[in-house]
Amino acid sequence: MRIGVVLPQTEIGADPGAVRAYGAAVSEQGYAHIAAYDHVLGADPKVHQGWDGPYNVHTTFHEPMVLFGFLAALTLLELVTSILILPQRQTALVAKQAAEIDLLTGGKLRLGVGLGWNRVEYEALGTDFSNRGARIGEQVALMRRLWTEESVTFTGEHETVTGAGIAPLPVQRPIPVWFGARAKVALRRAGAVADGWFPQVQPGPDLAEAMATVHGAAREAGRDPALIGMEGRVNVGGEDPESTAERVAAWREAGATHVSLNTMGAGLASIEDHISALGVAAAAVGL
Repeated sequence: MRIGVVLPQTEIGADPGAVRAYGAAVSEQGYAHIAAYDHVLGADPKVHQGWDGPYNVHTTFHEPMVLFGFLAALTLLELVTSILILPQRQTALVAKQAAEIDLLTGGKLRLGVGLGWNRVEYEALGTDFSNRGARIGEQVALMRRLWTEESVTFTGEHETVTGAGIAPLPVQRPIPVWFGARAKVALRRAGAVADGWFPQVQPGPDLAEAMATVHGAAREAGRDPALIGMEGRVNVGGEDPESTAERVAAWREAGATHVSLNTMGAGLASIEDHISALGVAAAAVGL
């Protein structure tokens, strides 16, 4: 099982030096990947009365694809979007950006995608929130063709490409696409389409039920469930290191291929504190 970290998007701030220091530190600590969350825009609670989303206009988010271009020059780690909100973006542009990151990293991009929840963001980006679930499968199919074929002609319900392609193509052909999934329909979509998935529950009965849904959908689609990756998440930063090791071990026992340690929301005051907490966790899990 490969162990990585979640970039503390909402707490790392706007200083590129902090991003540089973080990337260098987690590389030295022995982690395998850096995962980054995604939001293009935050809603202003003064305008959107009753706003109860977890993020708003004051919450910092580095744009993942540009961020990864920066990190590609600083680290040899795998870079993971966890997740990129695909249906609010132009499919061909995402495919091009992903191909470029894959080239810059020498084939170390894992593109996690999902539907998102922020209607304000969808509106501002000129995309339809109501049909995002129907679009994402078609988007993934088109991206995989763009990553593997010189010239693509594709006519779908939502996407059209006529005799066009990406140059240069990525190192990975195709780039692995992982899905964030919570609802049953999303879990089934992950099983039918994705190379891997990010559960939104912890090991236990809820995870077992979600895995059964993903694996059942995979078998129905003629796919081998054993080939579908799974990445868990463990929050760290203030607890006993032994607890961190136990929770990582629980993901390993549950069959996870990857796990990310997340320091966001742990009350850490500085990027140095995030790095220090991850150093303690790295030692606890034997990196």
